[in-house]
Amino acid sequence: MADSAGARNPERIEIALAGNPNAGKTTLFNRLTGANQHVGNYPGVTVEKKEGLCSFDGVTVSVVDLPGTYSLTAYSEEEVVARDYLVRNRPQAVVNIVDASNLERNLYLTCQLLELGLPVVLALNMIDVARDRGIEVNVEKLGRILGVRVVPLVARRGEGVREVLAAAVAEARDPSPPRSRPVSYGDDLDRAILNLAGLVEEKGILAGTYPPAWLAMKLLEGDKRVHEQVRDAVRDAAVLETIEQAVSSLAAHLSATLDSTPEAVIADHRYGFVRSVVRQGVMVRLSDEDRIYASDRIDRVVTHRVAGPVIMLAILFALYQFTFTWSEAPVAWLGAGFDWLAETAGDLLPDGHLRSLLVSGIIRGVGGVFGFVPIIMFMFFGIAILEDSGYLARVAFMMDRVFRTFGLHGSSVMSFIISGGIAGGCAVPGVLATRTLRSPRERMATLLTTPFMNCGAKMPVLALLISAFFTTGKARMMLFLTMISWAGALLVARLLRSTILKGLPTPFVMELPPYRVPTLRGLLLHTWERTRDYLRKAGSVILAASILIWATMTFPSLPAAEKMAFAEKRQAVMAAAGIGDAAQEALPAAVREEIARINAEEGEAALEYSIAGRVGRALERLSRLSGFDWRTNIALMGGVAAKEIIISTLGTAYSLGELNAGEDQPLAEALKNSPGWNRVSAFSLILFVMFYSPCLATVACIIRESGSWRWGAFAMGFNTLFAFLLSCLVYQAGMFLGLG
Repeated sequence: MADSAGARNPERIEIALAGNPNAGKTTLFNRLTGANQHVGNYPGVTVEKKEGLCSFDGVTVSVVDLPGTYSLTAYSEEEVVARDYLVRNRPQAVVNIVDASNLERNLYLTCQLLELGLPVVLALNMIDVARDRGIEVNVEKLGRILGVRVVPLVARRGEGVREVLAAAVAEARDPSPPRSRPVSYGDDLDRAILNLAGLVEEKGILAGTYPPAWLAMKLLEGDKRVHEQVRDAVRDAAVLETIEQAVSSLAAHLSATLDSTPEAVIADHRYGFVRSVVRQGVMVRLSDEDRIYASDRIDRVVTHRVAGPVIMLAILFALYQFTFTWSEAPVAWLGAGFDWLAETAGDLLPDGHLRSLLVSGIIRGVGGVFGFVPIIMFMFFGIAILEDSGYLARVAFMMDRVFRTFGLHGSSVMSFIISGGIAGGCAVPGVLATRTLRSPRERMATLLTTPFMNCGAKMPVLALLISAFFTTGKARMMLFLTMISWAGALLVARLLRSTILKGLPTPFVMELPPYRVPTLRGLLLHTWERTRDYLRKAGSVILAASILIWATMTFPSLPAAEKMAFAEKRQAVMAAAGIGDAAQEALPAAVREEIARINAEEGEAALEYSIAGRVGRALERLSRLSGFDWRTNIALMGGVAAKEIIISTLGTAYSLGELNAGEDQPLAEALKNSPGWNRVSAFSLILFVMFYSPCLATVACIIRESGSWRWGAFAMGFNTLFAFLLSCLVYQAGMFLGLG
């Protein structure tokens, strides 16, 4: 968002966006920064970090979107990241996005921000939803009580965005110290905080990092992270003993007098402070009668025990129908474009390794992956609608009942969905999302089964095989595969929870955000972000892998004697037809077809002689049980690096050793017309790709999150064995029943 008024000013202001999950924080961030943003990770952790730029009144404003959090207590890595950023970076203004329809719950975080002594601007979001629910918020009174600027906002429609930015810039420019309202925690705690803060300030403990009073409060709360930092910073044993004595003394006193802990007492007083703020005429209900909100009325139907799952399946089917129907023409156009590019490059370049690398290794390899971008885009767009509308949270709520049966936690659902539970996600963030699970066993079971979901990397492979062998009912097939992926993940989770990860499930509590109408801007931005990540992967990792795999499929070259034998065959065909040297296109059709057949034989022989061909052939004795030939084996080995590489490798394999003599055709057609391929072998391959070893990025993430390389090795070995046994069973049964 930019304002061109005013002269150019080199001034740069840094603001942070903080708020509860589902309060509209990311929507405001997208409104402010648009496409001028980038995503990375915070140093040393895997929590996502979003930063962007905008301008206002000639000032460049750097905006940081902090992880969504309910508090700044260090229970999760997201809370630690948000807190450390606010404390150490000290942004010039913190925009606290608050859900106006759930004011009491959201102001708990506001209270903690004020305790930190930060310059806070309160963005009162979803003010329209609050009014629809009969809630009126007195913005001026709320601002006076808290001593902060308060701005009403409807972020999804862009209403109040400019005013929020103006308030943040004004707050950042305000030379006066931040206006905070300290919360009283009762005589015992207030006295302990005051005394301990005096000691912290006197000894200069973590001076310049944390405010003394806040540091004292965290020590009394028993914050483990702060205690570790203090122990590392203080070298004087007597000072450490004094601090520990003060903490243990207060804890013992509160236990004896109130049967409570300092942490619980502090939380109670914060909530009491928030309640007192809200009840001072800040929030007024326009009607005293019980109201059934629109979201509640919808939830009575969409989360119903019987109707809910049926509606969910119908929505998924509609998503896949939309994806395949609307993407069919763009996929065909892109495929034709890459075919033309390959033919043009082949005509311009002389025979040799350079031509083979460019046509077979790069254009056919990477082009096969890029050709499915329209499917990915439409899938991401549909998922963004479900996510932004609030429906995905309902899916998690409904699936919790099922997950408990299989020994998982309701929060596991979100990891599955993020990983591609509604095809198109990514297993890496799905694995990272397991951090929200408190039980180590439930977390490990979820972490090991999220790679079974149909991630965006598997989508091109599934789409290729569906379009080649299951041309009718593509949406039904995709829905069927989604259900299979969930069933496989849940059955394996049950197996793990019954054997190596035994333990009782923990309770599940989840917030259901109100339904919202997604904005086109937000949908397009989310679609572009995810598609951009896919394209980056295809343009870097897959390009490098395609070149490497091409090299293993090209070298070593056929021995000179074998090359000479194929040349003599071609000459014999020409001689038999009474033709000397002539251009290929000038040859009679029968001769041209025979020479093309010999060329295909030579290409297949060269591919089989290569490093990859030899390994693929060696595995073929075993893989034939699942219906996979040696070319498919090569592709599956490459798929361990990244599943998209399966497409590029198959494209390279079938262009290096063309089976359909002389006819340059799309990969789907090449597979369909190749000996050994049928609906049963294709379905067997689909199942294997869905369940076998996670990609290397996911394996690395599993190792990092589990803390042991053994779990990464287990995921690769166990998943591959499970996938192979399943595909063997399906292939052998299908062929026995004559379905091939």
